[in-house]
Amino acid sequence: MKTTKPEKVLIALDFDPTAQKVAEAGYSLGKALGAEIVLLHVVSDLLHYNAYKHFTVMGFSGYDDTVPLIMTGLKELKEESAKYLEKSKHHLGDSKIRIVVEDGDIAESVLNTAKKIKADIIILGSHSRKWIENVIMGSVAEKILKLSSIPLFIVPTKKRK
Repeated sequence: MKTTKPEKVLIALDFDPTAQKVAEAGYSLGKALGAEIVLLHVVSDLLHYNAYKHFTVMGFSGYDDTVPLIMTGLKELKEESAKYLEKSKHHLGDSKIRIVVEDGDIAESVLNTAKKIKADIIILGSHSRKWIENVIMGSVAEKILKLSSIPLFIVPTKKRK
């Protein structure tokens, strides 16, 4: 049986404070594999970003470094997303990391980006929110899992008790 070494890892990040855990776990895996690493943020519904739970963009140096997130349009939000990914890249300490910002349906955009860049592994977090939220909104991780032909590495981000 012939095996191939993964050459490209796509790490999908949202603005949740737990994204740092996903970025670090994904980066560690990617580096261990000797793979190229690409960070992705998908801008979805603009109203979602002005909602209370997305009021700030997580800063990798901690909550003291959060930025108010009150956006007026897609262009501005994509620019802030690129800054966020650059900050993530800086936190990981690797100038070779590529960043990509897309917009649209999150699951579809992650899968399309993975296909476009020829990713060998997709890394994303699973917030493990309450079951009723998943019934109403659906789970992005679950949708990607169902539709992906690319292996996934899912980082659980729910706080342990």
